[in-house]
Amino acid sequence: MTAEKSASCSSRDVTGSISMMKPLELRHAIRSGNHRGTTTGYSAGYLQGNLAIIPQKDAADFLSFCMKNPKPCPLIGVSEPGSPYIPALGADLDIRTDLSGYRVFRGSRDYQSVTDLNAVWRDDLVTFVLGCSFSFEAAITSAGIPLHHIDAGRNVPMYVTNIETSPAGRFHGPLVVSMRAFRPSDAIRAVLYSDRYRLAHGAPVHLGDPSAIGIADIGKPDFGDEPVLNDGDIPVFWACGVTPQMAIRNAQPDLAITHEPGLMLVTDVLAEAAEFTLHATQTA
Repeated sequence: MTAEKSASCSSRDVTGSISMMKPLELRHAIRSGNHRGTTTGYSAGYLQGNLAIIPQKDAADFLSFCMKNPKPCPLIGVSEPGSPYIPALGADLDIRTDLSGYRVFRGSRDYQSVTDLNAVWRDDLVTFVLGCSFSFEAAITSAGIPLHHIDAGRNVPMYVTNIETSPAGRFHGPLVVSMRAFRPSDAIRAVLYSDRYRLAHGAPVHLGDPSAIGIADIGKPDFGDEPVLNDGDIPVFWACGVTPQMAIRNAQPDLAITHEPGLMLVTDVLAEAAEFTLHATQTA
């Protein structure tokens, strides 16, 4: 598979003030077209989400796919049919405009890249938001562990593996993983920090030899940007929310929409308290 790069980043210093923008500010910057790049390194400490939008007639099967594959598909929000809003995830949050880039599939594996969904929105669409590993990156960097892709101003590299997900209806496909490389001592700590964030994929699914999970060339990711690997680094692989995109490509509903890999929905939910906050909201 040819590597699919993310949209280019807006000019920024990821260690500067823009990375500390609150989620609402960032969503407004995206909505106005002032930010068109990856969201890694932005709104540190807040839950970010992958996007999958499916016609209502296919929503039950897709929900079942998420339930059967909680590691790559940790569900953090579902909309009402036709609604572009999920109030539990944020004030003034509009699914149609608040991501930097979308992929629109129309009954095939091919897609159209768009910057908003106003022209394609339908009243039968159900939005699923799935947790993203960007959400635990602040915990790792706050502990003094460097993340090479953030330091380099890049999107995280993502790879299609030889690990199959559990199918549900027409939805099936391989697991996709994101990769971050660390010194051995830092890798152990990164595993422990990420495990606290179960709605952001939790602990990794693999460490070490990429060929063991079907990655032939770690220097050529299927999505995102080329990795930064230093001598002695251990590659660590987390389940990735691009996994449902592979299942959608196989299912080929008449219309489906996903995010561009690495261009996430940034919510108002604090990542550290996400499980409690979202559970309380859903049961209130």
